[in-house]
Amino acid sequence: MTAKDFLTIDDFDIVDRTILVRVDLNSPMSPSGGILDDMRIKSHIPTLRDLEDAKVVLLAHQSRPGKNDFTTMQLHADVMSSSLGRKVTYIEDIFGTHARENIASMENGDVILLENVRFYSEETLKRPVSEHQGTHMVRKLAPLFDIFLNDAFAVSHRSQLSITGFTGLLPSGAGRLMEREITSLDVSLKGSESPCIFVLGGAKVDDSLKVAEHVLSSGGADRVLVTGVVANVVLAASGVDIGEPNMKFIESQGYLDQIDKAKNILERFAGKLGFPRDVALNNNGERIEANIDDVASTNLPINDIGLETIVAYSSEIENAKTVVLNGPAGVSEIEGFEIGTSEIIKAATNAGYSIAGGGHITAEVRNMGYENMFSHISTGGGACIDFLAGDSLPGIEALKVAAKRYREFE
Repeated sequence: MTAKDFLTIDDFDIVDRTILVRVDLNSPMSPSGGILDDMRIKSHIPTLRDLEDAKVVLLAHQSRPGKNDFTTMQLHADVMSSSLGRKVTYIEDIFGTHARENIASMENGDVILLENVRFYSEETLKRPVSEHQGTHMVRKLAPLFDIFLNDAFAVSHRSQLSITGFTGLLPSGAGRLMEREITSLDVSLKGSESPCIFVLGGAKVDDSLKVAEHVLSSGGADRVLVTGVVANVVLAASGVDIGEPNMKFIESQGYLDQIDKAKNILERFAGKLGFPRDVALNNNGERIEANIDDVASTNLPINDIGLETIVAYSSEIENAKTVVLNGPAGVSEIEGFEIGTSEIIKAATNAGYSIAGGGHITAEVRNMGYENMFSHISTGGGACIDFLAGDSLPGIEALKVAAKRYREFE
């Protein structure tokens, strides 16, 4: 994908325009209702600053129905006001008379945040773009706007109403965050310098193996190093007896079928899929280093990669021109088993171009205070995985269609 495939803020005259922006402010909340981490809120500030000569209306969500943190956007507006340095007005309405009247009375520089868009039941229905365009929300809001911007990369792997519903009716483009996500992640897939290494871990084995297969078959990566439960599956696929506790965990997660998929990848890409030489076992909280051939006899769960593997992986990573991290190396929330994850993160800061690919790994990078030492930290978990796996993201595809239509009518 190139920048020409979609429009950005730079393609529009935004002065005195009324602009609808889909943002992703979904944040971890405390039991008392406070926002624990404002990273996603702050990630949209560059977009808002570039739109300060326009009238900006934000659509966002928090959690989903049935969850304890499914709440209004009032606190999000307060936090965003503090980060932006000017008032973000919360409107307790999505597309009713109250919302529409407030939008109609806006002046340049005003920013409004509408109510949690998932309070509207049709938001999360799986429908074609054409059907989203016919919903009450789109028909009520679209006539009030000149431009639609999608700045919510983390939700763009879903064809939801607020992501794709406006793109067929309004000139549409990417906000600064969305633009940066697309161009930065594209570097890891197409424009990266060799050697390019992907480090895939965590517990989402099917997603990680899908990414591994895609980047190796497309030439997007020279090597893929696996950690976490992904590594356990690959070890089993390579013929290693990883022991009953670890096989039972793989079975409990529904990933037994992924062993055959891992075998296929190992056969097709001989030498390009790296897996651990040793692991760290959890013996009632104590870290026990073990060679992979000795794991079965211990009857203990694998909770991290071993020290020898850490050294070998770190050497490859820090000498890479491009490195992409996705998923932790072990059960990093348990003291003593965070070593693999933290050492891999440290090594990545020495690579030529480094990406932390969303989800748990980005939280670890930020906890270590290393966010400024990475070339790009993705805000998307599932969206980032889908992008790296070569899947089409409905939100991005909708922007591409909108760009083509816009240019035809210029």
